[in-house]
Amino acid sequence: MTVRKLLLLPGDGIGKETMAEVRKFIVAMNDKFNAGFETEEGLVGGSAYDAHGVAISEEDMAKAMAADAVLFGAVGGPKWDSVPYDVRPEAGLLRLRKDLALFANLRPAICYPALATASSLKPEVVEGLDILIVRELTGGVYFGSPKEIIDLGNGQKRGIDTQVYDTYEIERISAVAFELARTRKNKVCSMEKRNVMKSGVLWNEVVTATHKAKFSDVQLEHMLADAGGMQLVRWPKQFDVIVTDNLFGDMLSDIASMLTGSLGMLPSASLGAPDATTGKRKAMYEPVHGSAPDIAGQGIANPIAMIASFAMCLRYSFNMITEADNLERAIANVLEQGIRTGDIMAEGAKKVGTTEMGDAILAEFLKLSA
Repeated sequence: MTVRKLLLLPGDGIGKETMAEVRKFIVAMNDKFNAGFETEEGLVGGSAYDAHGVAISEEDMAKAMAADAVLFGAVGGPKWDSVPYDVRPEAGLLRLRKDLALFANLRPAICYPALATASSLKPEVVEGLDILIVRELTGGVYFGSPKEIIDLGNGQKRGIDTQVYDTYEIERISAVAFELARTRKNKVCSMEKRNVMKSGVLWNEVVTATHKAKFSDVQLEHMLADAGGMQLVRWPKQFDVIVTDNLFGDMLSDIASMLTGSLGMLPSASLGAPDATTGKRKAMYEPVHGSAPDIAGQGIANPIAMIASFAMCLRYSFNMITEADNLERAIANVLEQGIRTGDIMAEGAKKVGTTEMGDAILAEFLKLSA
């Protein structure tokens, strides 16, 4: 039997509640389909700081390195606002991304037909939306050096963050975007700020050269990132795959999430390079919504982004394509049945909590998988 090693890192806030729903799918797939999932659990973020004084322990980092894939919930909350910067909850997430070399972040934004009216935009603008944002994840301003606050005296300070990209970083992330576009509508839009940033000039040059050398069959468009943000809310269906840097990818994918109706709907995958021997990639899967401390512990969080992240795990880490398709179809079917959590509630729908939504999707998944 194939063994599939998963590390579960629920983290903080609603991460614990939504991860509990994914556990149901893992147990059911092992029981009914002999899927071979072996799971370990660890602490990350504020929960790790409370236990170990760091955002992730060396022991749990070792588990992440040994796993076939990591499922990550969310980190952070006001409880840890005053902890030292280098051990803040988010430092655990950044370390996982960096140490696992997860340079490619895939963030799909899909507007299910049943949720077209849940978006803040007009239904005709978002109905049928299916775009993929490919965000560079281990470079740029989040990791560049120097990164510091300098005391200038006389009550003045200077905050410094450095935007840095090397050619190879841009080549590999743009290659991922072009390869994925070939499986979709064969169209890529690269976004940067070459009008005011030297890193943007290089980004544009390298993406163009990579396209010309290896991917000339794919349609390529360039757009300034601020204009891209505007176009995402003006007419998002013009896009197929968007490739961009760490900072702009962070912001643009959050914009895209609201096109779908709620942050609770947006999954993500973070992938490393294929191993030269095995071809396997290090990978981590996480919802985009964050820890949502304002609703944590109330049983009302939307688990769909976490469940959809598990579907991406099935697809990209384990090549379980049929299972991934069935799980994504189960989500769509449950929404078509009018079952909603509060964040995507509509008139005439049935309002449910986290557990009930997870149960409904699992039942539909098992029906489709029979």
